[in-house]
Amino acid sequence: QVQLVESGGGLVQAGGSLRLSCLASGSIFSIRNMAWYRQAPGKQRELVAIITQVGSTNYADSVKGRFTISRDNAGNTVYLQMNSLKPEDTAVYYCKTLTWSNRDYWGQGTQVTVSS
Repeated sequence: QVQLVESGGGLVQAGGSLRLSCLASGSIFSIRNMAWYRQAPGKQRELVAIITQVGSTNYADSVKGRFTISRDNAGNTVYLQMNSLKPEDTAVYYCKTLTWSNRDYWGQGTQVTVSS
């Protein structure tokens, strides 16, 4: 079992920055990939960024060049640095981890609101 707790969301003006954190606990040795997803009202949940155990990253086209995903050396915290935020980035942001046994775990989500 892996437990995930996100933090760092809030209200920011367009052009501003926020840094989200996701702390994993439990069987962290089983974690393979960690990722951030988001879900805006009335829309499907979408992948924002993913980072593998070896540090490879991938981003949604809509956030490339603005968002950066990173992971601490212990491997139990993942961050999402969000710069140049736009109103369309407004969503609930979720942390997800995939384990080596191909099980998914989700956090409870953190609200990010970008005002124009």
